[in-house]
Amino acid sequence: MRPATPALLAVAALAAASLTACGEGSGGGDPDTVRIAYQRNTDNKTRIVDDYLAGIKRQFERAHEGKKLELVPIQAAQADYYAKLQQMMRSPKTAPDIVREDTFLIKSDIKAGYLRPLDDKLAGWKDWARFAPAAKASAQGEDGRTYGVPDGTDTRGLWFNKEIFARAGLPADWHPRTWNDVLDAARTVRKKVPGVTPLNVYTGKAPGEASVMQGFEMLLYGTGKDPLYDPAARKWVTSGRGFRDALEFVRTVYAEKLGPDPADALAPDVDGRVATDWLPSGKLAIDLDGSWLGKYWQPDGTRPWPQWASVMGRVPFPTQNGAAPGAVSMSGGWAWSVSAGTGKADLAWQVIETLQTAENATKWAVSDGQIAVRDDVAASHKYLSSMPGVDFFTGLVPYTHYRPALPLYPQVSSAIRDAMEAVTTGDATVVQAAKRYDEELKSVAGSSGVTARER
Repeated sequence: MRPATPALLAVAALAAASLTACGEGSGGGDPDTVRIAYQRNTDNKTRIVDDYLAGIKRQFERAHEGKKLELVPIQAAQADYYAKLQQMMRSPKTAPDIVREDTFLIKSDIKAGYLRPLDDKLAGWKDWARFAPAAKASAQGEDGRTYGVPDGTDTRGLWFNKEIFARAGLPADWHPRTWNDVLDAARTVRKKVPGVTPLNVYTGKAPGEASVMQGFEMLLYGTGKDPLYDPAARKWVTSGRGFRDALEFVRTVYAEKLGPDPADALAPDVDGRVATDWLPSGKLAIDLDGSWLGKYWQPDGTRPWPQWASVMGRVPFPTQNGAAPGAVSMSGGWAWSVSAGTGKADLAWQVIETLQTAENATKWAVSDGQIAVRDDVAASHKYLSSMPGVDFFTGLVPYTHYRPALPLYPQVSSAIRDAMEAVTTGDATVVQAAKRYDEELKSVAGSSGVTARER
């Protein structure tokens, strides 16, 4: 697990203490009230999760007379949310009954004893058969048991502004086949359209996992097979050529001033600024990002943008040198889990069933721009017609990769972010940053858990 900073732990401890003082922990308080914790966006205009859960609360309380669903929003950046949630789950007195878990953290939270297995509930739930096998696997522990119900997934690719491309003399049907094609397009924008940021690649520590998934791993997984973890050897892989080439791409973006100013790129709210300002305001030409962006620009979104469907193009991100299959995507997602500290597991499960009716699952996929993980949702007209491009991003699933869902992954992710930030700021060369990564990797995994594999 990525260690939280003392400041974060202090804030989390204060929050946990205040919950204990109020007697609202899942281990005490009202036995008829289920508490559900989730991340609230730091942008006060973005309330997609809040609005959805408000509707779930009304449904659940109507259908379960005398029962209450209490929403526990944690308004924080991603890394801070993880730290605060884990602090709450350390004690039954402060643990929520239900938590929204990023699947990249779920195995480490299982190992820490924070989550309750759900196999006894899933065995009698007919809807479980509708979930994609990969989505089910994302919520499994190393013991083979399931600890969460996924609420969607995502894919990633390149978004590009056709109007800026036209001003730069680039084609509207742009289809880069290598990393160099992407960089060359960015260089053309820099030269011919001054005042516009050519390319955004998330980087560094503050943006959290966005830097790793939308940034580094989209590069790394285009360099060869199993570039981060070797499942056959059951060992983490040190920084071979593919790792260094991915870091070199990041270094190039910022050294050549193809990306945002580093102060902006390394800000914790950069993803929100990309979605609600830089892209709709025509300040950014190319963005390596996720399938969910369109949700911000819908009529009921945070930043309505009526022209976005015709202005923004979408194209797969290429492998490094165009090798098969020619495209790369990464997928993640979130799941609803039951805290190990709850005394209301049956009632908590009834809330999850409400969250995951076919109608509610479809509503969530549409409102949050999710890629569906249930076959009935994926086939529904409401989903398929919900947003321009949903078919494109659903079509990236055959090219997608999942992060190694292992307890050590959060620490590995943290080490990757350190390396990215070092080359972004010029604090280290690619070779130096890669060496630091290897040292951190060996520190968290142990020498026996690491293998060197040059590419």
